[in-house]
Amino acid sequence: MKENKQFMSKTRSLLSTRMGFFLFAVILFWLKTYVAYQTKFSLGVSGSVQQFLLFINPISFTLLLFGISLFSKGKKSYVILLVIDFLMSTWLFANIVYYREFSDFMTINIIKGASAVSSNMDTSLKSLIHVSDLFVYLDILVLITLLAFKIVKMDTRVLKKRMAFTVTALAVAIFAGNLSLAEMDRPQLLSRTFDRNYIIKYLGLNAFTVYDGVKTAQANSTKANADSSDMDEVLAYMKKNQVPANVNYFGKAEGKNVFVIHLESFQQFLIDYQSNGEEVTPTLNQFYHDSNTVSFDNFFHQVGQGKTSDAEMMLENSLYGLSQGSAMVTNGTENTFQAAPAILNQKGYTTAAFHGDVASFWNRDNAYKSWGYNYFFDSTYDSKGENFNVGYGLKDKIFLKDSAQYLEQLPQPFYAKMITVTNHYPYPLDEANATIPKTTTGDSTVDGYVQTARYLDEAINEFLTYLKTTGLYDNSVILMYGDHYGISSNHGKAVSQLLGTEEYTDFDDAMFQKVPFMIHAPGLAGGVNHTYGGEIDVLPTLLHLLGVDTKDYIQFGSDLLSDENKQVVAFRNGNFVSKQFTKLSGDVYDTATGELLTNLTPIQTDELKKEKDYVDTQLALSDKVITGDLLRFYTPDGFKPVDKTQYNYKYNKGIKQLANEAQKNRLIDKNNGNSTVDSYQTNAPELK
Repeated sequence: MKENKQFMSKTRSLLSTRMGFFLFAVILFWLKTYVAYQTKFSLGVSGSVQQFLLFINPISFTLLLFGISLFSKGKKSYVILLVIDFLMSTWLFANIVYYREFSDFMTINIIKGASAVSSNMDTSLKSLIHVSDLFVYLDILVLITLLAFKIVKMDTRVLKKRMAFTVTALAVAIFAGNLSLAEMDRPQLLSRTFDRNYIIKYLGLNAFTVYDGVKTAQANSTKANADSSDMDEVLAYMKKNQVPANVNYFGKAEGKNVFVIHLESFQQFLIDYQSNGEEVTPTLNQFYHDSNTVSFDNFFHQVGQGKTSDAEMMLENSLYGLSQGSAMVTNGTENTFQAAPAILNQKGYTTAAFHGDVASFWNRDNAYKSWGYNYFFDSTYDSKGENFNVGYGLKDKIFLKDSAQYLEQLPQPFYAKMITVTNHYPYPLDEANATIPKTTTGDSTVDGYVQTARYLDEAINEFLTYLKTTGLYDNSVILMYGDHYGISSNHGKAVSQLLGTEEYTDFDDAMFQKVPFMIHAPGLAGGVNHTYGGEIDVLPTLLHLLGVDTKDYIQFGSDLLSDENKQVVAFRNGNFVSKQFTKLSGDVYDTATGELLTNLTPIQTDELKKEKDYVDTQLALSDKVITGDLLRFYTPDGFKPVDKTQYNYKYNKGIKQLANEAQKNRLIDKNNGNSTVDSYQTNAPELK
């Protein structure tokens, strides 16, 4: 008992010194960060070296940043220490919450683009935050309690500057040793990695933040220093890698209207999927297997941090999203593009985008002008009602019906993009709209997914019925695609239950990134196509169907219907899937069998290298085009650069513009001047 009292007395005495309290704070922050690494993130740590580096990597930056407080005097030093602790803890907390949804870490560009996505994140945020996440503030609470109740007394004595500089030097030395060990285990860690996980597990979250800041600054200077000669490498690559169109499909849909229907968070496994013996998406299943629909069953989303915005960037520009942040947010306003709306507008098409959300989300109100959209119908054009909004915009059934009244005013042929939102995380759906039971995996994130997918399917059914009633169905190309995963890799156990498999491996997760891609047009020779491809390939595929030659455009995708398609699908982190290989970080699998390949033959090694070089070059050159705004230096023959100043998407202006358009080919005129919207049938309970 006496020994315990003596120990407690000595501990209090030690903590009552500046350095004692400082080191105690460092140890607490270090340990909680390590616990967060182990419990809140999936970093793929393997081997004793990586485990050791993960354990020590929080130390250097904690010492460095906390050490700032040692340069101040008296009570001010304690206040600065607690403020720094709070800020660093909040950054850790933010990354935990962000990672839970996106399986990724926050970057400078994500923060810069926060204003473009934050207006409707409340619903998701509430679902993403777990009570256990708040443990990151526990050390601060402990420190404040010790000081507030005077269990530990503040040491107001002047600390020699030499001690503060020694701590700084120690922090730098520890980081240097950390980096050296990391480079031994992972050579060129900071120069060749596409995967943020590697930097986090080797160097730590704060080191990654500094690294990201440096890379962001470098990217910003790239545009300022770019000139027309930078296009030479890109043009040479295009000339070498372009594939010819399939003569059996080229121009088969020439002159037809185009609908691009965005199926939010919709994954390929839902096609023909049954829950408790009931089809989840009967309408989309039928559309997928229609004799006039070409469907792709090896089609992957390729998004990065920009998620939906990356999908849009790829679909309409055939440019990859950036490795950090959203290109639509960081580059969508000022950059020059050769996007689908502009290309088709100059071929006689009216172009319009429809989205039941605020115009500023993902910077769409600016990016769409850069892409050449004539019209953008956002939430200001839609109905208002108490239960109409699902958190990310108007519910799909209401949104599609509302959009019909503006479709009827568009001169034909038109290109119309419809962005649905109801099937969005965290998949909330009121009881009145739920027509299928939840699944029973026990994972609350996953179990509502089939309900919102069914609701989306019903909304599509109503919209297709409307198109058939108006005659648009037989005079249009209808393209549907899933933009990105709905269920992240953090829910592998639940996915195994959904798919009826015993385990969920890295290879399984790679295959789980497939999303539907379907193109329907009257007279189109349909069927399920097994070509491996991704969102980057959509634009050249669509343009060739419409009879548009793409050879002069800068497009990194290839026509999926071409017999010469390379069938290599690049992912934003440098991984890829091809017909032969699936490369996931350091592992290589046989794509056909899922077998891990440990002893490659010389032929396989050579082929793998070719595919990896192809992927690395694609990503690097696409980034170069976007970050350098290189398309300002190159205009294809017959293409006129977009004049962004001619577009104004404000509600009153938009209606006036439509009213003043020439009457020729308007849908409403083909119904003797009468709108068919009144006959649009929907079973949305809110509208009854």
